[in-house]
Amino acid sequence: MIERYTLPEMGQVWSDQAKYQTWLEVEIEAARAMAHYGIIPQKAFAVISKKARFNVARINKIEKEVNHDVIAFLTSVSESIGENAKYVHFGLTSSDVVDTGLSLQLKRAAEIISDKIDKAIAETKRLALKYKMTLCIGRTHGIIAEPTTVGLKFAMWYTELVRRRNAFDASVEGMRLGCISGAVGTFAHLDPKIEAFVCKRLGLKPARVTTQIIQRDVHAEFISAIALLGSSLEQFAVEIRNLQRTEIGEMSEGFSKSQKGSSAMPHKRNPITAERISGLARLLRGYSVAAMENIPLWHERDISHSSVERVIFPDATIVIDYALQKFIDVLINLVVNETRMMENIFFNGGVVFSQRILLGLAAPVGSREKAYRMVQRTAFQAAEGKGKFRDLLKADKEIAGYLSVKEIDACFDLKYYTKNVPVIFREVFGR
Repeated sequence: MIERYTLPEMGQVWSDQAKYQTWLEVEIEAARAMAHYGIIPQKAFAVISKKARFNVARINKIEKEVNHDVIAFLTSVSESIGENAKYVHFGLTSSDVVDTGLSLQLKRAAEIISDKIDKAIAETKRLALKYKMTLCIGRTHGIIAEPTTVGLKFAMWYTELVRRRNAFDASVEGMRLGCISGAVGTFAHLDPKIEAFVCKRLGLKPARVTTQIIQRDVHAEFISAIALLGSSLEQFAVEIRNLQRTEIGEMSEGFSKSQKGSSAMPHKRNPITAERISGLARLLRGYSVAAMENIPLWHERDISHSSVERVIFPDATIVIDYALQKFIDVLINLVVNETRMMENIFFNGGVVFSQRILLGLAAPVGSREKAYRMVQRTAFQAAEGKGKFRDLLKADKEIAGYLSVKEIDACFDLKYYTKNVPVIFREVFGR
């Protein structure tokens, strides 16, 4: 991933130095296990654990000659150990090191992501509680519908993020696997107890059955969980983008004093961060497709998945880490325009109260269909600029025959739309 979207902590997880360090961890723990069970001498392990080192530049140079990154890595490590290097990688195959090391990298990346999901959840909860009873207009099909509260919008974001966190956590647990099973997964050269020993030391679980590799459906599930999380962030970002539109103006990203919105138009304040989140979510969905394409491999394995994974694992985790941080920043600096929200509720004289009028008319009129037509006629007149909805209702002789002025006014009581909001919040937040 380009530096623009790479935050330092996550970028470090995917550095060559970090990758080869996980490989070295696997090799040292495998040697430890074999020394423990008497397969290699304890003295040899002591030397390996003390002296084993690698040099990235040296690995790169060797790989140009041998065209095999694991062999290049082992050669570099062996140079630091000496004669006891013969006990390194004893009975292992490349994928034992690569796949188990990859699980360690993914586990560490997941910890960073999990922390930011929790922060995003905390921010949405804060906003939900802050604006619990703050009224705004709800929209369906992009058209004003009925009043709702800003807090309910954020409560929805909160519950969706909690679902995404749960799915992400499950995917992390599913791919927290290691394998030390040999060339085709038969443990022909090492007892399964070596794998169990190594995995326990590394905080992983032994894969139940492997070929030469850990099966890629677990990785696809992990990337898909990230893509779903990204899509949820986009859902929230699109809402902010829409509400920041000039003609709506109910919500907007923070805008610093030194910030500029356009190279040509000084008046511009654009939702650039929310738009960036939308764009990055598209990348994540693409990575999920690539991850699923990696599931079918030939026989005990091929390496068609390898080139893909060198891109999608770093990129997907880096992108979601960045998108989460930007989303958190947007929430912290979010501007909520309560005045504009109230103005929009009473757009066209309050036509959004039409259902309450309909419900009040249906019984005395004796026909819901007839009552609907009466209210629709008046609402459309208001939309055409012929007057304010409430005034037109009171002036309509047919409607006046069924509802008094007092009854009409009662239908415009905003408290009617918030009476059950506390019930929803108690269910979601316990308060």
